Amino acid sequence: MENVATIGLDIAKNVFQVHGADADGVPVFNRKLRRSEVLDFFERQPPCVVGMEACCSSHHWARCISKFGHDVRLIHATYVKAFVKRGKTDANDAEAISEAAARKTMRFVPVKSADQQAAIMTFNTRTLFVRQRAQATNALRSHLAELGITAETGHASFKILAAAVRDLNDTQLPESARTALEEIVQQIEVLSERVERLDRAILARAKQDDDMLRLMTVPGVGPLVAAAVKSIAPNPSEFKSSRHFAAWIGLTPKPHSSGGKVLLGGISKMGNRQLRSLLYMAAVTVLGTVKDDSPAVRWSKRLRERRPFRVAAVAVANKLARIIWALLVKGGVYTRAPLCPEA
Repeated sequence: MENVATIGLDIAKNVFQVHGADADGVPVFNRKLRRSEVLDFFERQPPCVVGMEACCSSHHWARCISKFGHDVRLIHATYVKAFVKRGKTDANDAEAISEAAARKTMRFVPVKSADQQAAIMTFNTRTLFVRQRAQATNALRSHLAELGITAETGHASFKILAAAVRDLNDTQLPESARTALEEIVQQIEVLSERVERLDRAILARAKQDDDMLRLMTVPGVGPLVAAAVKSIAPNPSEFKSSRHFAAWIGLTPKPHSSGGKVLLGGISKMGNRQLRSLLYMAAVTVLGTVKDDSPAVRWSKRLRERRPFRVAAVAVANKLARIIWALLVKGGVYTRAPLCPEA
């Protein structure tokens, strides 16, 4: 198989599919491999381009296969779909991956190291606990509302709800309901402790990283946002400009243009949802609670006066993403310059 130039690997749990093609794109083989046969197969192959969809376990396989001298390229599944000729089969998927990997204009996902993936797992675990805590709090609130006990929305009202459950003198709550709801209260407390423990770990890591310390000089950017950027986008220099970085996060309008008519919709919501959410919350902080009198904050306040709050928050989040890219790529710290030229 010395003439193999490109191999498309369709990843699965146990049965993998590989499609090989020569430099002209002519198929050479398309076969199945057991999980235990994958590494032996690529070890026997001459160095070539290996394409895979960027999905679960793809970074692990990319690191293992690249040790044999192959050029491993991870492709977003959306970009591979256009090359599937007809029907959903492993053979067709592997062929489509092989063709997509050979394209000169294709965009590839950088292969992450094990440490980078571990850092992302910290945020994913925190997000899981926060989501579970919100679900448990909503359940507690709805159960108590059925008995006439209400409180304001948000996690801040949890103490009021917990106190109502643990008030033994309140006869409004039946004893059987009190026993069940006490379990929910304890679950919420356990989840809150786990979230706080992860927050402390993230803060400790931020204090030891020079890049994170520089990012935290930006208004609204705290340890959580700085650590998220470093973990989810460890090499922002791969983006051509700050605009490309903001577009990758999904903070730019989604175009629907044809025939010379440009139509822009809501934000595209591409990229990582968690990073986009954190930047949006940072923008909300800048618009709402930041008391800094810097030009950046003043510009944000003026934007809020002439635009709806959420629209202004997205615009500020876009600017924050561009500032973050500039600091990581060009170095330096935030010097309290305006987010955009003063009018």
